[in-house]
Amino acid sequence: MSDPPSEPVDVVILSNGPGEVATWVKPVVRSLRQKAPNYRISVVLSPCPHASGKEPTILSKYPEVDRVQSASHFFKFLLTGKTADSWDWFAKGIVVFLGGDQLYTVMVARRLGYRTLTYAEWDARWTGLVNRFGIMQPKILDKVPRARQHKFTVVGDLMGDVQAIADRTEITNILGCDPAADIIGFLPGSKPIKLEMGVPMLLGIAQILHNQRPFEQSLQYVVGVAPNLKLADLMAYADPALNDAMALLKAPSITLHEPKQGLPYWQLKDGPKIYLWQRFPALDLFSQCQLCFTTVGANTAQLAALATPMIVLLPTQKLDAMKIAEGWPRLVSQLPGLRAIARTIIGPMLLKGLQKSHKYFSWPNITAKAQVVPELFGTITPQQAADVALDYLRYPEKLNQVRQALRNLRGPAGAADRMAELILETINYPE
Repeated sequence: MSDPPSEPVDVVILSNGPGEVATWVKPVVRSLRQKAPNYRISVVLSPCPHASGKEPTILSKYPEVDRVQSASHFFKFLLTGKTADSWDWFAKGIVVFLGGDQLYTVMVARRLGYRTLTYAEWDARWTGLVNRFGIMQPKILDKVPRARQHKFTVVGDLMGDVQAIADRTEITNILGCDPAADIIGFLPGSKPIKLEMGVPMLLGIAQILHNQRPFEQSLQYVVGVAPNLKLADLMAYADPALNDAMALLKAPSITLHEPKQGLPYWQLKDGPKIYLWQRFPALDLFSQCQLCFTTVGANTAQLAALATPMIVLLPTQKLDAMKIAEGWPRLVSQLPGLRAIARTIIGPMLLKGLQKSHKYFSWPNITAKAQVVPELFGTITPQQAADVALDYLRYPEKLNQVRQALRNLRGPAGAADRMAELILETINYPE
């Protein structure tokens, strides 16, 4: 382990969105503060299209963070080196990239005269100008010139440390459930093409699990609400008058309840409550789930990083295959006079071809080139999805096998500790 230097040191962390703040910054500053209690940790936010505007407030509540500057002041700082509150700077320091544009790391460090360290999840940029890199996976080195590979250290997936710092007691208190309850999470997505089938599907699944679950098990249901969705928007997909997929999947009717205290929730007729979790990102919640149902997309990578078992749902009853087609089928679908033919003839052929190809759609299965988590593709029903879940719930050892397989894909935990150690090394042992 590297010892922190005795002279004052500034650690300037560059970040941007809510996901990076919660899953990268939080575990790293927590570990760094333990290793270097006298460092001054400042977080400078850059603009992000997914930002909620609450990031400065969230960061200010992290006890390890000494100073925070909001994204609205970023470019002035970048151009002049002056912060909105006229921060002073120690002679020795480091700029650490934990979200945003990697070029900003170089520019800020040049302005302050500090060394640089970039955390690279998928790609490492400006390798000739950055002092050190902590990388999620060794594959990143394939694109790095051999002469610069000595700068790189594999630290692992920072998101994997979220589970270790998540407060299960807080989560179960918010949900108002027994701490020992099995939390079932739903991630229906944020786009209409997914929500149209996803919302009725989750309602049907919750009803079936409630009625058919093993008697001794206590289940708590919760939906992760995408940040761009209002509850009224989400409720529209559960309205049979607005969404005919409710009747198609025989989904139960619901009522929306918004108590003055506690989470809003859906009450299923003759069924359970499904809580609506609007805090974003909800990775701390999903890290505590026994099982999640999710649509395809980045959600599958996030759940895999958390080692949370999942069932991936791809219902095709109302899917227009031409909207996801590539190459010549998509070109044909855009031609005047051929769109109807493309949808009625080519589209169904494409869907059948995908089913026969056994193509994987979720991140863990694509990465492993094998089925790590179940993917249900086709004209699936809530009962079929619930049957898969009930098998897992009745035989928890199967869930444990999935968790272990996901951990193996993710790599060992402790990425935040390794990243904090790399910060110390970069400061103490300049090359």
